[in-house]
Amino acid sequence: MSDPAAPEIRALAEDLSDTLAHWRKVTGYGRGIAAPQIGANLRVIFLRLPGETAWPLVNPEISWRSKEKIVVWDACLSFLSIFMQVERNREITVKYQDLGAKWHEVHAGEGRNLSELLQHEIDHLDGILAVDRITDMKTMCTREEFEKRHRAASPYAVTAASTDVSND
Repeated sequence: MSDPAAPEIRALAEDLSDTLAHWRKVTGYGRGIAAPQIGANLRVIFLRLPGETAWPLVNPEISWRSKEKIVVWDACLSFLSIFMQVERNREITVKYQDLGAKWHEVHAGEGRNLSELLQHEIDHLDGILAVDRITDMKTMCTREEFEKRHRAASPYAVTAASTDVSND
């Protein structure tokens, strides 16, 4: 993207914020959203973590991934009623620009479940959905089933059975 500080990027961040707030109010879920989820083919994600200020990230890229993996419960605003387990890197480093075009870098681990959230949202920018990363089709369940059977044990990390996956 040529100018992360452009007015249309600020407007997109506001639209992402409003859309995320709507889905959070309607479903009780939603900590992040990516521009492609509202039809914008731009590398912008918007996070709103509980108790923290809004966090738009422009041009986010994962610059480092730990070799160690975790298995997490994942759901998506793109398909509201489906939950599944996916494998993610336990830790990552992400480089991104803010709305003023300044570059930042954040190291994300399991604290606040930030690593899995950033990977989920950046996947959207790359055309990858959670269902593309499912560990086992048997883990796919409805929201209602997740609430009854799995909610108490989430979020989210369960040690992956195999951690010998390559460092992408």
